[in-house]
Amino acid sequence: MAGKFEVFVDAESHFRFRLKAADGTVLAVSAAFDDKRGAAAGIAAVRECAGMGLVTDLCPSSRPNASPEAAKPAVPQACENPLSTAGGLRARNLRSAAARPRWTGAA
Repeated sequence: MAGKFEVFVDAESHFRFRLKAADGTVLAVSAAFDDKRGAAAGIAAVRECAGMGLVTDLCPSSRPNASPEAAKPAVPQACENPLSTAGGLRARNLRSAAARPRWTGAA
């Protein structure tokens, strides 16, 4: 099962949405929106950007005072660059799905 977006009203009477994983874990909570239409536009933006978003590694290449064992990659060598392999990740065009937010539950 895929994750889902939930739209709710916060304590200050602003609309927000949260992204929940299939197991119910909250992955992200949005900024405040004045109306439900703004929250729907925010969901559409997340759907459009997240599916094809680039990952930027802002971590330093080496950590100070780290042991040589800690500097070794935690993943096998074959998985270091999954985009370069035939079985790696592939970007999909999610623009049409992002343009149509789906609502569940009572509105």
